[in-house]
Amino acid sequence: MDNKTIEITRQNAVATIWLNRPEIHNALNITMITELTGAFTELGSDNSVRVIVLRGRGKSFCAGADLKWMKEAAKSSREENYNEALRLSECFHKIYSCPKPVITLIHGAATGGGCGLVAASDIAISADDAIFSLSEVRLGLVPSVISPYIIKRIGEFPARELMLTARRIFGREAAERGLVNRSCQVRELDQVMENVTEELLQGGPEAMVICKQLIFETCNRISTDDSVRYNAEIFAQIRTSQEGREGMTAFLEKRKPKWLGGG
Repeated sequence: MDNKTIEITRQNAVATIWLNRPEIHNALNITMITELTGAFTELGSDNSVRVIVLRGRGKSFCAGADLKWMKEAAKSSREENYNEALRLSECFHKIYSCPKPVITLIHGAATGGGCGLVAASDIAISADDAIFSLSEVRLGLVPSVISPYIIKRIGEFPARELMLTARRIFGREAAERGLVNRSCQVRELDQVMENVTEELLQGGPEAMVICKQLIFETCNRISTDDSVRYNAEIFAQIRTSQEGREGMTAFLEKRKPKWLGGG
């Protein structure tokens, strides 16, 4: 894949997607949105990839929408704006519904759409001094396409405060509010990420995919009544799978499962 705004690196079973427009703080434009969607589609279906990491080159993670792109959008028709917004919305949904665990590392700024990338990921790790802001209303706009993920992350009324005031918060407060899972000193980001990655790699590959599917369906599609049957079906499916049987056998035999080199 020949990308212009992102870079993909791999180390064993971990693929890292780098936002790569450091000269403008990795601001989003339609090219980056298209490339991110393609990258998560490709890596999400790659059996050699177990974990996906999203991070930014340069001084910031992602400073929201590219100002040049915003100026061009202001001159475009309603239909053109709708089509671009739809592609942006699909990008966030692709990250949120990715079958592989997604870890996002945040340093510098994560504003507007940058917050959306954070909220759509499974595990977000922030530097203590990273800056977060849902700044759209101060531009006469609203954070529409990212709102489902922000609200899922922090809840309705905390989201109301941050969306309506556009107040800046730092990494520690973002962690307290649940916008990120944890914060640390910026020099510790890589080590914390490596620790979390190692924990994720302990799980069975098939089980991880099914677990993410279970969470998605339970939170988005299944009623409370339907969940009784659905959860029972998932339980039976994974327990009788080859991986499930291997995991239980390895536990009882006090050895590592095959996906960790045991057997």
